[in-house]
Amino acid sequence: MAVKFSEVVELSKPELLAKSHELRQELFNLKLQKASSQLEKPSRLRDLRRGIARVETQLSVLRRQEAQQ
Repeated sequence: MAVKFSEVVELSKPELLAKSHELRQELFNLKLQKASSQLEKPSRLRDLRRGIARVETQLSVLRRQEAQQ
């Protein structure tokens, strides 16, 4: 389940924070699987990192907009 930018833009700040936490937790779990050689889809790590970046970028945009008001 890749995180699409169009989905991220529609989320509110609390939803983005929850999504970020969820993605980071999943990334942590996949890193543990990788360390124990049980990872089935290595490309999922890359997708999660990109998803986290998308969420964090949108959070930064929202914070900037709040600061300007």
